[in-house]
This record gives sequence, structure tokens and C-alpha cells, in this order.
Amino acid sequence: MPDELLNEVCVLVGTRPTLIKQASVIRELQREGVPFFLIHTGQHYSYDLDQAFFVDLQIKNPELRLQGISQCKLHGEQTAEILRQVEQILLVRKPKILLVVGDTNSSLSGALAARKLNLRLAHNESGLRSYKWEVPEEHNRVIIDHISDFLFAPSERAKKVLEEERIKGMVFVTGTTICDAVTENLEIARQKSRILERLSLTSREYMVMTLHHEENVDYRNEICSIFDGISMITEKIRAPIVFPVHPRTRFRLKHFGLEETICKNTLVKLIEPLGYFDFLVLVANSMMVMTDSGGLIQEAAILRIPCLTLGCYTEWTETVEAGANSVSMNDPQLMLRYTEALLKKDRTWRNPFGEPGASRRIVEILKQHLC
Repeated sequence: MPDELLNEVCVLVGTRPTLIKQASVIRELQREGVPFFLIHTGQHYSYDLDQAFFVDLQIKNPELRLQGISQCKLHGEQTAEILRQVEQILLVRKPKILLVVGDTNSSLSGALAARKLNLRLAHNESGLRSYKWEVPEEHNRVIIDHISDFLFAPSERAKKVLEEERIKGMVFVTGTTICDAVTENLEIARQKSRILERLSLTSREYMVMTLHHEENVDYRNEICSIFDGISMITEKIRAPIVFPVHPRTRFRLKHFGLEETICKNTLVKLIEPLGYFDFLVLVANSMMVMTDSGGLIQEAAILRIPCLTLGCYTEWTETVEAGANSVSMNDPQLMLRYTEALLKKDRTWRNPFGEPGASRRIVEILKQHLC
């Protein structure tokens, strides 16, 4: 990499969660007049999981979008191809800092490209651990943390993890940018969205479910256990569950021959993925959420909506300690028991991620190190 680096930040996104988490940072970079450009890896490939979010979040379309990434089916193949294409862009554009977020293959690939080219690397959402080494996201987040120069931790707990691992980069407790996204967009979403009317839902009389992690949907035993639990919950609670189905999950339901069985449960409403505003309103008005999405776990805790994590772990342990979240272990009996307990719980827990402002704090740190 030539020495003539520009005083510019490269922001990398590739999936719906990373776009939501980076949106507030992008807006703050614009407000502060910090030069930046945006790379979209194209890891998500449907309109509702991609372009609709640029529209809703009022972010300009990325100048640079990678090609063919959604056709890469294996983790190694996808990581290698994103790395190859991002490296070519960075060689031409020469930004001083690359900012990645979270634990996706896109973020890992971008981080590796920056490290190999001796660019400064910043990681938003550092210090999260599930300690489940068989989970792909755990590999990604650990590697990114250990090669980053600037680590933006969402909590003191995350900072402590990084200190215990003797991370070489500089650690800053900034809070989570999801908090900024919810704060900035909820009122706008309420004004614009008519999702409750469209789905004939009444506030606080339905639940929301999302499911897409490979350890949950790629194995027949796991996905069957989850839906056995869902059947027990609907039989006992008698409230509808709105289920926007991720493309990966829909494929797996068809592959395992489960879609028809699930549709027989009239209280489970399978719908197409939603835009950000519609989904935010849907969650904010729900009685509870069930999910394996780290972003939704955060959003639920911030909105004081009880959450049942689908799976055997969560890296967002702060939400469990706050009383906002329980981990189901994909055990149908536990799913029902935890759901009943969560629905009885007072929604008075303290937001485990503190006050909004993470995006402003992150941009201030980036500005200092651009100079």
C-alpha cells in the first residue's frame, strides 16, 4: 500500500443489521463533514433485506457495491471473494481508516483487507463473546477484535473481555449504535408505518419472531425443536406470532418439508421480510419478541420489549442480566416456561447500553485519528 493515504474513512456494510448499526455513524460523519465513502458487499441479496433499508434510513446509495457475493454459498468462498474485491477498492481509494461493525463475513473480510494493507482498522461492537467456537460469528468477532486498532465496545462488560484477552488496539466504551438508530427512527417510523393496520394487529396483543442463524435453521432437529416450542406457546398463550421469514429460513423450511406443517398453525403468521420502519413499529408494539438476531435482542432491550433468544447462547449477556432476555436452549418446555415468565415481567429494566450518542462518540474518535 503506498504511503499517500487520504484523510478519509471507509465504512463497510453488507447485511441488514450492519446497515442499521452503521446508519447513525454515516449520518454523523455527514453532519461533521468528515470525508468518507461506503462499500456495500452485497452479502444480503433481497430488496427487503437491502435496498429498502437505504430508502427507509435515508442514506445515500453506496458508491461501491461488490458483485456476485450472494452467489457464494460457503463461508470460506464468501469471505475470500469479499476480501479480494475489497482489497482492490482500498488499493485505489487509499482511506486512512476502515470502519466495520459486528461479526459478519463481510466485516471479517474487510478487516483482513485493511490489516494486510496496513490501514487503520476500527471495529464497532467489539468485545462480544458467546464462547461457542463452533458458531461462525464467534470466529469472526474474535479475529476482528484482535487485529483492530480502535475497538468500540458497547458496555463495560465488553471492555473487560477485551482487556482480559490483552487486545493490542485502543478500547473505547461508546455504547451501541443500535440505541441511536432506535432513538432517531422510532417516531418517524410511527408516523410513516401502517403495518399494524395492514396485518390487522392490535398493540400488545401479538408476538414477533425472527429466525435465520445457521445453527438454528440448517439442522432439522434444531428447527423442529423451535417450532415444537412455538406450537406449545401458541396453544397456551393464544396470541398470534408474526414471523417475517428470512430467505435462508424459507429455503430450509421447504428443504425439510416443514413449511406446510407450520402454516397449519393459524396463530403463526408467515410474512415476507419488512422494511426497517415497518419492522421497528411491529417490534415496538409487540408483547414480546423471539429471535436469534443480535440486533433485535438489543432493540428489544432498548424498547423494553421482553425477548426470548432462540438458540443455546447469546453474546448480548447484558440483556440477560438486566432481565430483558432469556435464552431458550431450543428446548420446547423451556421456551414455554420462559415465555410465560417474560410476559409477567415488569418492563422496568435499565437499558443495559446506556444513553444514545454512540455514533457521535465513535465519529469524534475517528476524527482525532484522521488528523
